[in-house]
Amino acid sequence: MGNSIRFRLWLAATVSILIALAVAGVGLRYLFELNVERRVVSELTVDLNDLIGATAYGPDGRLSVQAALTDPRFSIPLSGHYWQVEDVGSGTLVRSRSLWDATLALPALGTGGELREFKEFKGPDGELAIAVERMVTDVDGRSFRAIVAENHRGVELAVSEYVRDLAPALILLALALMAAFFIQITVGLAPLEGLRVAVRNVISQRAARLDVAAPSEVQPLADEINRLLDAQEKALARARSRATDLAHGLKTPLQILSADIRTLRKKGETSLADEIEKSTAAIRRHVERELARARLAPGVSAKAFCRIRETAAGVIAVVKRTPGGEQLSFKMDIADDLMASIDEGDLSEILGNLVENAVRYAKSEVRVGASATSGGVVIAVADDGPGIPESDRQSALSRGVQLDSKGGSSGLGLAIVSDIVEAYGGRLDMANANPGLVVTISLPRHR
Repeated sequence: MGNSIRFRLWLAATVSILIALAVAGVGLRYLFELNVERRVVSELTVDLNDLIGATAYGPDGRLSVQAALTDPRFSIPLSGHYWQVEDVGSGTLVRSRSLWDATLALPALGTGGELREFKEFKGPDGELAIAVERMVTDVDGRSFRAIVAENHRGVELAVSEYVRDLAPALILLALALMAAFFIQITVGLAPLEGLRVAVRNVISQRAARLDVAAPSEVQPLADEINRLLDAQEKALARARSRATDLAHGLKTPLQILSADIRTLRKKGETSLADEIEKSTAAIRRHVERELARARLAPGVSAKAFCRIRETAAGVIAVVKRTPGGEQLSFKMDIADDLMASIDEGDLSEILGNLVENAVRYAKSEVRVGASATSGGVVIAVADDGPGIPESDRQSALSRGVQLDSKGGSSGLGLAIVSDIVEAYGGRLDMANANPGLVVTISLPRHR
């Protein structure tokens, strides 16, 4: 369940919905409380204006309230609704009966006669209250302060009732949204089912590519998979061609060697026949190895590595024994500890082909060098022969193409090298060595 995209998306949507509705609930509660407090302030303002209208100074200069306010709660002791008038000059207080023997702690005097609101006013016994207050000055210059207050419990009760009604509505909304998101996710992921079927068809070899019209968000993935399948198909084709070329290239020489071995045995030269037969067996094993690799179509192993100098030295030692190699000098400039991420047999195949080609055209010398770069390893094989014109270099990489008429070549050398290098993610380049030709291959460096 934890690995399900549908479950993860639905879980993320559920958490988001719950958080959003929780924040919305808190916000709605705050807005409702603010609205109730505004309504209370509006009602208190009406009562304050009535209180100011009923307040006057008598002939003796004493402050009095001529008529009681109409709201009966001001007459009920500790009802939660209070009013109070203070003579600024004498400090005399006139209070509503609801205050009983308590007084309202009036705030500091304000400037002018503006209306002042207090939403955290301390009422009797320190209870939280909402109050409005105004200072009034009559024509004789006498001033008094009038204040009307209401206990905050009424606001809190209204808010709690609102929350009690709001909570079930938010819960139902959350359930509806979660169900809607689940349906939306199911519909949105439905095209992936078609992609899954297409992949299954490729695995079961009922189709060669992903033939599916995926959504725009998923289509790039399908395209990349198709490109991977195309690359794999090309790699398989190269492997099969490689094995076929090798088998055809060695078939006739092996038959000739077998006949020569029989002839030598008839002449009594069994020692030489055994040595040649041993070499022939090694060649056959190599062919069988390549054919097996083509049949299995393996990928290039990231763990493959070899020492370049050892492999190059082995290749040169063999080529020196050939008729063409005996007449040339070989120079090798490779560090002992330089390694490349390539199978030793594949590197032998590469160097064998390159060195044999160099021997065919060299006049006096063949050079093999290798060096490390920031991106990998560069191996170069150069000769001092006539070289290859730039216009013919691309043709030299084609299978079966021979650029001269010397004979003795199957025309597969550089094509095989190019296939192997490409399989390892490397690059093959050719350039004039002035004189001769230098073939450079770039391979990953062993880490």
